[in-house]
Amino acid sequence: MNKVIRIGTRESQLAVWQATQVKNLLSQFGFTAELVYIKSEGDIDLKTPLYEMGVQGIFTRSLDIALLNNRIDLAVHSLKDVPTQLPKGIVTAAILKRASHKDLLVFKGELPAAITESGNGASYSPLTIDPARATAQSGGHSPITIATSSIRRKAQWLNRYPNHTIENLRGNVNTRLQKLADSHWNGAIFAAAGLERIGLRPAQSIELDWMLPAPAQGAIVVACRNEDQYAIEACQLFNDDHTALCTAIERDFLRALLGGCSTPISALASIVNDEVHFEGNILSLDGKEKASIEKTVAINNSNDLGVIAAKEMLENGGQVIADKIRNAK
Repeated sequence: MNKVIRIGTRESQLAVWQATQVKNLLSQFGFTAELVYIKSEGDIDLKTPLYEMGVQGIFTRSLDIALLNNRIDLAVHSLKDVPTQLPKGIVTAAILKRASHKDLLVFKGELPAAITESGNGASYSPLTIDPARATAQSGGHSPITIATSSIRRKAQWLNRYPNHTIENLRGNVNTRLQKLADSHWNGAIFAAAGLERIGLRPAQSIELDWMLPAPAQGAIVVACRNEDQYAIEACQLFNDDHTALCTAIERDFLRALLGGCSTPISALASIVNDEVHFEGNILSLDGKEKASIEKTVAINNSNDLGVIAAKEMLENGGQVIADKIRNAK
């Protein structure tokens, strides 16, 4: 059967790029596919901060409805945007090999403390600004303003630079870059994978190696109806097992903490020499409190790693922070 597989996508440049990757992968295995464009609530409202929008599924809900109404056969998402509990009737068909999991600071002016030249070209050192000294020199006012709509990035930044100011920044990648260019801000934080995938990473940018990413950041997921065996079997041909395992662990950690996009929870699992190394944390909304966990286990014993790590972190300071976040909502 030469069925045309309908791939649903948001209309942003990045979303279309991701859906096109899936279309190309299907084509490599002999399947015919076409893109179907669906607007999402997250694309329509560009002013309200994500954490005030009941953000769970804000970028996936419209595609979920299109799937369940049989308007499309596949939905392509950034996995970090997908709720840990999929809607009834929808399943994961494939997870693509992960790109960079890192967060990126795009800056203006002379924000980084140092830029050094390496054999592979320019490499940038992390920010080494002394917040207390910088604030004193500026007459008591915050010297640095950074923009992001992510409550996780905001909390981690304020944990490291408590005297800085954070501004809200919404919109697709292109819109946010333009808003940064037009603003008084010193910089803005983006997912490295998003900028790099569509060739928009500015020269003035540094990877924030100290910032732990959102669970599943950098991974693309393909979802379909649970009874659509044709789509499931087609997509399983390009499913990446290592990425699927690592992102499952990270999302288990998130689910065990009852967290979502409006909770400053971070997680990263990586596979090295048949072992899975996991790092996770939760921060208070203002970044002042932080609980962290690190664990390494054999890959064969890693299925419950996310849940185990979450329980251990809750017992070692995480529960207090989680309770404060719930009470603040």
